[in-house]
Amino acid sequence: MSDAPAIPPRLFLYDGVCGMCNQFVQTMISIDRNKVFQFAPLQGETTAALKKLHPEIPEGLDTIVYIEEGKVFLYSDGLLTAARHLPAPWSWGRFFLLVPKFIRNPVYKFIASQRYKIWGKYDSCRIPSPEEMARFME
Repeated sequence: MSDAPAIPPRLFLYDGVCGMCNQFVQTMISIDRNKVFQFAPLQGETTAALKKLHPEIPEGLDTIVYIEEGKVFLYSDGLLTAARHLPAPWSWGRFFLLVPKFIRNPVYKFIASQRYKIWGKYDSCRIPSPEEMARFME
């Protein structure tokens, strides 16, 4: 029997102690009216198990990882690929996939490198509210 978690169809792995990442999760929860996304901290058990299945998931915390139907998307690809499942105008973000990665990803990585300075860092991962609990994995 495998100890790998059941992977939901659309899962975000995020830095659980990052202020910006937690704000991103809050924003996604509020605009994801159809509740198609689930979330797990990069520091959690779900991510540890997924790294065994997907070695392309980086060890560091410098990217939100988006997994859709078993395919891993990193950096700007993750956010922009996921956008198509959001209501307009958020879904329009997917068109930024037309911008080459060599332009998008350095911008993403620069913002990620500054995130603790600008948005702060928590001592522990965010605890979901009881209403949100079904959307989070450990």
